[in-house]
Amino acid sequence: MAGVTRHFLPGLELAELFYRQVVAPILHNALHGVAYSAALIGYGSEVQGLDTVRSTDHAWGPRLQVFLAGEDFRARAQHLDAELDRRLPAEFRGYPVRFSFPDGTPARHWVHVNDLQAFFTEQLGADPAQGLSVREWLMVPTQLLRELTGGAVFHDGLGLLESYRITLAWYPDDVWRYVLACQWMRLSQEEPFVGRCGEVGDELGSAVVAARQVRDLMKLCLLMHRVYPPYSKWLGTAFAALPCAAELTPLLADALSARSWQEREQNLSPAYELAAGMHNSLGLTEPLDVKVRHFHTRPFLVLDAYRFTDALMASIGDPALRTLPPVGSIDQYVDSTDVTDRNHTDRRIRYIAGPGLSA
Repeated sequence: MAGVTRHFLPGLELAELFYRQVVAPILHNALHGVAYSAALIGYGSEVQGLDTVRSTDHAWGPRLQVFLAGEDFRARAQHLDAELDRRLPAEFRGYPVRFSFPDGTPARHWVHVNDLQAFFTEQLGADPAQGLSVREWLMVPTQLLRELTGGAVFHDGLGLLESYRITLAWYPDDVWRYVLACQWMRLSQEEPFVGRCGEVGDELGSAVVAARQVRDLMKLCLLMHRVYPPYSKWLGTAFAALPCAAELTPLLADALSARSWQEREQNLSPAYELAAGMHNSLGLTEPLDVKVRHFHTRPFLVLDAYRFTDALMASIGDPALRTLPPVGSIDQYVDSTDVTDRNHTDRRIRYIAGPGLSA
């Protein structure tokens, strides 16, 4: 693979070694006892432990974040960045310490100095130290929550970074129930279309609907296992790590490779039933019938997944959340990187507010 580093060290392991052997001594001398935290979190496949040799061809190398408290950041960040630039070596473990990204930009070191509170507030639209409101939870894409809770903390001298990550580790119970309800609704909305498209000779349309159902089932399983779904590149990889994947993967794969709507239905039906059984095992609602049935009088097998939506919505304690339509968190109804990617908090707020309206 041309242009790819020959000897591979996973990025998280590389970052921790880089911090302990190189960065920490520099910080010790430069900060003179000022509290800081250090971690590798945020974007990047290595933060999720999913990087490979291919990942090293761009935006990859010895890197991490250093976090300071607000006043210390304003007083020291510029000097600290210059000191790091002066004292960091040219390479570490065979990898260049200074590299350019995007292509064509000047190479620089990637030990980023940040204001801890500002870093999280910018990503989330709220300070997690104060707790997130329901609205704020629903405005944060799951990939971003994965990024902020993934990776590793190497030092937490501020005593806040780990508590921020604990706060974000998973949804509050009512929000989780709501997000699950909305994911079941997504399945319910297109269940019968696999057969209906095929019945009129539209096998391509049937296959597209089946693929959408497979993707939504995978995300539902991740949510039921309290795992934030990643963006599309890593969805299958994250799903494969779940306990249910061994049983579900053959069914989902066969549904995708099927040549007829009947074959798709034959594989999706037991997959729906397995997901329904997983719901019952969570104990969030009274047990529901897990068997597929005909869609009204039509010859298409469905789970009637809205039943799980209704049961979950009824179990939510927060009356305001309980009355929301079953639409969900932002990436359950918006499928655009231009809205759901990191650093797009303002875009999300403007999108929700609508054209010409203030947030």
